[in-house]
Amino acid sequence: MRFQRYLTGVAIAALLAGTAVAQTPPPPAAAGTLNPAAGQAPPAAPAPTPQFQMAEGVLATVNDSVITGFDLRQRMLLLIAMTQVQPTPENIPAIQQEALNALIDERLQVQELANYEDLKVTDEEVDQEIAAMAQEVGATPQAYLSYLQAGGIRPQTLREQVRTQIGWQQLVGGRFQGRARVSKGAVDAAMRQISEAASKKQYLIGEIYIEAARVGGQQAAMNGAAQLVQQMVQGAPFQAVAQQFSAAPSASRGGDAGWVVAGTVNPILQTAMDQLEVGQLSRPIPVEGGVYIIYMRDKRDGTAASLVQLKQVMVELPETASEAEVAAAAQRLEAIRPQLTCDTMLQRATSEQGLLGADLGEADVQNLAPQFQQVARSAPVGTVSTPVRTPLGLHLLAVCGRRAGGIEAPDPRVIENQLFRQNLANLARRYMRDLRADALIEYRQ
Repeated sequence: MRFQRYLTGVAIAALLAGTAVAQTPPPPAAAGTLNPAAGQAPPAAPAPTPQFQMAEGVLATVNDSVITGFDLRQRMLLLIAMTQVQPTPENIPAIQQEALNALIDERLQVQELANYEDLKVTDEEVDQEIAAMAQEVGATPQAYLSYLQAGGIRPQTLREQVRTQIGWQQLVGGRFQGRARVSKGAVDAAMRQISEAASKKQYLIGEIYIEAARVGGQQAAMNGAAQLVQQMVQGAPFQAVAQQFSAAPSASRGGDAGWVVAGTVNPILQTAMDQLEVGQLSRPIPVEGGVYIIYMRDKRDGTAASLVQLKQVMVELPETASEAEVAAAAQRLEAIRPQLTCDTMLQRATSEQGLLGADLGEADVQNLAPQFQQVARSAPVGTVSTPVRTPLGLHLLAVCGRRAGGIEAPDPRVIENQLFRQNLANLARRYMRDLRADALIEYRQ
């Protein structure tokens, strides 16, 4: 598993760099900043090193490991450089808190990695990752490190962080690969959900979630989110900010939450998504436990056609049939219904006198007989309905498949990979929570 890079790739950054708060056009990006969106090399003369006061000495201990004022300043400078968030008196506390949280997590990861003697990250692996990070912004590794060094960041600071992240991802991947595997049933269920959801409105979003407990409370989360919105409007790339500040599982993907189906999210977020236009960035959205920032990358209406595969077994009855005749036919169909499946319906119908079977094929729900439409829309795939009356008789309907018309069928391998990454990210987050809960973390004034 590769190290999650902080700088954006050219294609995605180009899409995200021009974000604007809803109903507000974006001002130009700040001059003199590293601009991955433009695919430029780091400038020869970077902006001056940000100035902020930092206590000297030990600021915190994590078990037997110390975090000094120098460590925290280095991490803050790196965070600023990677996200292009410009430090201001208002956002320095949020940057400091995020940097301290990252250092604590890193110390815990280093301590945990020490328990696995066979898991060693080589200098060559670190060099390769830094070279890849530099390549993403069109720079040589030396120019990239020189740019950071000119901003007050020691190359060793970056190397240590990259080494820890590579090792941590290798550990998580090796430890949880089996538990993160996705069953065929889960893939099939996800594919059905995707097909069924295709008839509903969908939103392609980027998300940043600021967890209140991690930053000192709900008000601190709101203040921090407001500062991040302001910085992104001024040019900080959404993807880089999400990777550093978001507590959502999508953070490792630069906040890419993919296509979200209407009605499947918190109603507060749904309202915000309905109001956002494509290319707009939301204001901070408070929810229970934290604050969201949503970037609307695209929208699409659901497909009009809903296609369903049906098979039936029926007893012919004229419209003039008596209530007793209808009741007798219903009783007969109910008796055999528990034994029927999509695979056995036609065979059973041909084996008994008085029953008719038919494969109705795939059809648009709107083109079916009105009496069939409710079953076709709502019955779970693989189930057999109760008897349905039409002018032709009494029917049992089996729903053998359902999909949205006009879209490509989802690729099972893509779905499986997405679910696997999601499972692995959730397991890694739980792993870190457990390490934090078991650790002795002391803060010094």
